[in-house]
Amino acid sequence: MREAFSSMQLVNRAEQHQDRTAVIATESIFTYRQLLDASAKIASCLLDGANDLRETRVAFLIPPGFQYVATQWGIWRAGGTTSKPKGVVSTHKNIEAQIKTLVDAWEWTANDHILHVLPLHHIHGIINALACALWADAKCEILPRFDAAKVWSCFLSGDVALFMAVPTIYIKLIEAWEQASPQQQKALSAACSKMRLMISGSAALPVRVLEKWQEITQHVLLERYGMTEIGMALSNPLHGERVPGSVGTPLPGVEVRLVDENGNDVETGTPGEILVKGPSVFLEYWRKPEATRQAFHNGWFRTGDVAVVQNNSYRILGRRNIDIIKTSGYKVSALEIEEVLRMHPDIEECAVVGIEDRDWGERVCAALITRSTNTVTLDSLRNWTKERLATYKIPTQILIVDELPRNVMGKVIKPGIIELFIQK
Repeated sequence: MREAFSSMQLVNRAEQHQDRTAVIATESIFTYRQLLDASAKIASCLLDGANDLRETRVAFLIPPGFQYVATQWGIWRAGGTTSKPKGVVSTHKNIEAQIKTLVDAWEWTANDHILHVLPLHHIHGIINALACALWADAKCEILPRFDAAKVWSCFLSGDVALFMAVPTIYIKLIEAWEQASPQQQKALSAACSKMRLMISGSAALPVRVLEKWQEITQHVLLERYGMTEIGMALSNPLHGERVPGSVGTPLPGVEVRLVDENGNDVETGTPGEILVKGPSVFLEYWRKPEATRQAFHNGWFRTGDVAVVQNNSYRILGRRNIDIIKTSGYKVSALEIEEVLRMHPDIEECAVVGIEDRDWGERVCAALITRSTNTVTLDSLRNWTKERLATYKIPTQILIVDELPRNVMGKVIKPGIIELFIQK
């Protein structure tokens, strides 16, 4: 019963606001009363006379919308469960801690209205956008899929207060804005300027995208850092300066350390692996005791991500085994190189990886999407980067591609990039 506390609190809060709008979807507009009724029926069906699901695994495949939310709540109301994708077992108390932390940090209220365009099988869409809204008794308007024109139309309605998205979505929204007439651009920008908060996450946000979005909307996107196992751990402030390329500082109730390969704390300004501790950290990997043991160091969860503290703010350098390239005796951040390459006038997008090399350990290689009217050669790129990067950080091989392999959240799949170079 202890672990059911979070779901029961959600239900209790919803019961106090039964006639308020909970979910706006393509099917209709639904109140908290309708959400309670639908989820109760689903819970009853799942339990089938039993008192608890007794940790039975439940899988469901439903398009984004009211039925998804009702099914998710019904499962929560029926008992604690686990899901297969990453085998991350999060208790109700973990989820409660994640929600409360963000509701407080980002000052959610019942007057908020969020436009939800994120996948509902990922923590970004489930916790940050959906669960936080419903915990705060706010409105959550769910679109079945992302459509730039529809999103801009919703912004124009004047009702939306919050928006959360991945960098790829902001890039597509910028492209749609640029294709609008000057008069339309002015109206779109004015609508955004009235919103309360815009957040970017799930992948590194290019500084040029942040700056362009600020130019268009007057919003400095709030960047944060988190993952399925820990919820959100770091965030730029709601009020105060947000540093481009940074993910801010630890959220309330979350402890964060940076350590070297031996598990010792590093000095400020020195890169280190992010370790996290707190009530939001998951319980274990499902039926993988050895993986669970390796994931923790003296009670601290090892994220596998490397960061550095600069100007009292954390900057993510990348995944330890993917984005940190060991070349010629140096450790190089692929994300840092990518940020520089995006400044090149002929490069639209890029992904940097390390390819095994007998002499160098790993070679710095870059997959590039170039602008249609221009070409980039290895020699021209190396000459351009000489003034911007240390010699050992300059790519030794490039590959021009039409698109980069990405997951559903828009994050580049680095193993897929490595495979492209191997097959070349």
